[in-house]
Amino acid sequence: MVQLNENEYRLKFFLNNNYNRKICQVCNTPFWTKDKDRNVCADVPCTDYYFFDLDIKSPPLTVSEARKKFLRFFEKKGHTIIPPKPVLARWREDLYLTIASIVDFQPFVTSGVVPPPANPLVLSQPCIRLEDVDNVGITFGRHLTAFEMAAHHAFNYPDKQVYWKDETVELSKEFFTEEIGIPEEQLNYKESWWEGGGNAGPSFEVTVGGLELATLVFMQYEIKDGNYIPLKLKIVDTGYGVERIAWFTQKTPTAFHAIYGNLVYTFFKKIGVPQVDDELLKTAAIFAGRIDTDKPETIKRHREEVAKKLGLNYNYVDQELIRAARVFQVLDHTKTIALMLADGLVPSNSGEGYLGRLLIRRALRVLKLLGSDIKLYELILEQINYWKEDFPQMLKNKDYILDVVNVEQERFNETLTKISAITTSLAKKKEISTEELIKLYDSNGIPPDLLAEEIRKKNPEVKVEIPHNFYALVAKRHQSAPIKETKKEKLPKDVIDFVSKLPSTRKLYYEDQYRREFTAKVVGVYKNYLVLDQTTFYPEGGGQIGDTGIIKDEKGNTYQVTDTQKVKDIVVHILDTEPQLKEGDIVYGEIDWQRRYRIMKHHTVTHVILSAAKKVLGEHVWQAGAEKTPQKGRLDITHYKPLTDEEIKKIEDLANYIINDRRPVRPVIINRTEAEMKYGVSIYAGGVPEGADVRLIEIKDWDIEGCGGTHLSNTSEIGALKIINVEKIQDGVIRLEYVAGDMVAQYARQEEEELKELAKYFSTSPEQLEIRVRRYIEDMKNKENLLDYYRKLMLEKIEDISKKEKINQNTLYVLNIVDEELSKEAMRKLTSTKGTIVLNITKRGNVNIVEIATSNDLKVDKIIEELRKIGGKGGGKGTFGSITIELSEDKIVNTVKSAITNGL
Repeated sequence: MVQLNENEYRLKFFLNNNYNRKICQVCNTPFWTKDKDRNVCADVPCTDYYFFDLDIKSPPLTVSEARKKFLRFFEKKGHTIIPPKPVLARWREDLYLTIASIVDFQPFVTSGVVPPPANPLVLSQPCIRLEDVDNVGITFGRHLTAFEMAAHHAFNYPDKQVYWKDETVELSKEFFTEEIGIPEEQLNYKESWWEGGGNAGPSFEVTVGGLELATLVFMQYEIKDGNYIPLKLKIVDTGYGVERIAWFTQKTPTAFHAIYGNLVYTFFKKIGVPQVDDELLKTAAIFAGRIDTDKPETIKRHREEVAKKLGLNYNYVDQELIRAARVFQVLDHTKTIALMLADGLVPSNSGEGYLGRLLIRRALRVLKLLGSDIKLYELILEQINYWKEDFPQMLKNKDYILDVVNVEQERFNETLTKISAITTSLAKKKEISTEELIKLYDSNGIPPDLLAEEIRKKNPEVKVEIPHNFYALVAKRHQSAPIKETKKEKLPKDVIDFVSKLPSTRKLYYEDQYRREFTAKVVGVYKNYLVLDQTTFYPEGGGQIGDTGIIKDEKGNTYQVTDTQKVKDIVVHILDTEPQLKEGDIVYGEIDWQRRYRIMKHHTVTHVILSAAKKVLGEHVWQAGAEKTPQKGRLDITHYKPLTDEEIKKIEDLANYIINDRRPVRPVIINRTEAEMKYGVSIYAGGVPEGADVRLIEIKDWDIEGCGGTHLSNTSEIGALKIINVEKIQDGVIRLEYVAGDMVAQYARQEEEELKELAKYFSTSPEQLEIRVRRYIEDMKNKENLLDYYRKLMLEKIEDISKKEKINQNTLYVLNIVDEELSKEAMRKLTSTKGTIVLNITKRGNVNIVEIATSNDLKVDKIIEELRKIGGKGGGKGTFGSITIELSEDKIVNTVKSAITNGL
């Protein structure tokens, strides 16, 4: 941490308003207060919660009322209210979830690339943090996975100061004293330090009655290589706990009662467990600050103190609080799940989907521990109905949310059936490490306590210790997106080094996407790599491959452009040979128009299909990958189950409707902040581009999405669309492949050729093929029925038609049945009698295939061993085996007889 001068915290506001700087006698942290007699910082664990006893002027506030009161207060103070962003941080490529309000403005606003949507501004941002998931319920509301961070932000530029520390602290004082009615003497400003997202700065924690109600951060450093570098853009980054403000004003037994109201009691009833006494819960909450979640033993001490205070038996208190914590966990998790799914999360085994599935499965496990068989979706529905006005996206996406939760519960139940098989090898170990448990959870999704339970059943001596923060450890590994691998450069390093020194290329393909030819000046030549001052050749990027074509010089030499790539802002033409060109030469260029035009069709239709898929399947559909070539297009979308034929047809029909409707298509260059405020984060479906401005492709009244590719000017140019393949490529991702324009005709022609070939096979015409195939299938069914009849007849006579011989109280049958089904039935029937050995010998080329079966009282091992001795290849165990052998039937039978004679 940077060495801070005490003056960073010694504000004029404190000095002018008679605040005293004290040192907390418990934690030794400096804090500011008007109360001259106070010597403790009023934060846990230095004190118990005593806000229950404070006299404040505010009436009890619900979460919704607390949010509105905060927003309206700061609006009156000159802040613009802006809407919150989704809980899925899709404008960030390094983070899956929105963990704080400042995330809304990272990295482009905080780095000064683009201005904020307003300055100063205020919002209430729903956030999700899973690092405390194991502590939820145990601390009675101090830890939540979903919470609202109400925040006011000011962005101070070198040439434009908005406000800084003194004003921020004064605003917090006014809000808490005037709006909440807290006596100013009860306010404490605890000196602290904040770091996150590569930034840092001093901060104040606002504590009242043991409860931290807000954090005021002054972001003034960038952390680079461990060094703290002062920022030019200094940011006021505050965070007020909406749920804590609600709890503070309501003084309910726990924060869960303040957040969820009567839903708390509804959940106890629906889960099917007795309610826990409110007085017990309130006493437990008052002492909750004594729980150090990093030290599980403090939980026991906390419950002992509660029991002592109330004069109750410890075991009773322990069981009651365990049950309460579990119900609170279900309450918390179901709200978070609903929020995630409402904003479009698709559960899967990777990315943000992994975190969603983790929370769903943890909720299901807690319900099992409570002994409840209620369907999770029933509880999720309660959350949707409770929060529908606060979070309308929950109600809008209700059907999707409930269906996904139902599907996930079925998958979880299916997963649990695999526990026994998974633990067989684990039970042979001496110890299962935490790392192994995490890897097992990652690969199988089975709760660690269930794994441990099954392992101990098989081997009680195996040491399995589950960390108290197991789910937090797992979530931490998955909360940040992996750093994307740099695209494998198609250009050699020496070429990149040469090109990087050249000026930017004028991009004629953006000025006129239909332009086929141009003249340009040579800027640089290196081997067969050519850079011009301007070009209409599109370089590979954004899922679109690079253009090909020709370059001609003034001497009449023609060079084939085999590919086009880009280094930063410089377009590189890759030629088939080293050109006889030098800097300053004028050249003529022409792209392969037919190829480019097909790519443009496949690119534009990709945007059409993505929007069609969203309308048919739901708003959770998100682009997970795409590729456009002259031959076809490919779009990977997020979806939680395979597409039905009807859904595929609807997507195709809807896309073709938009094609026939002649919708205009136009590129729009717009400031990033304006684009986000106007269109939302769905503009980043194809990725998050750099820079202050973003290029959007707008299909009128249909779709708008960020894209750097080349497009048609009207959907009618696409001509037509045919989806040719749909498949699940990984959990939660469906791949669509399709053709557009004249490639539809080529695809149809290919299908026709295949039909003609198939028709030839049936000696008919393509027009008559369906009738002929139906007749063929009917004939096959009749023959199958006839065959079954003959099999039954043969099976009844099997003992009479087989070779049979008695050897040492055993009976040997020799069959020669080619029909596999009949041979299996025959062997099964004959070996139902004790002391029976059956050989079925069939010829395949120069070798005999020998199947051996015995009744349950005998084994094939000895017979297999003897047949191997005479050249047989194969094996078997128990009552069945199979051998391939190049000997006559007589020699095989005699060898088997000898084995039987010597005893099986």
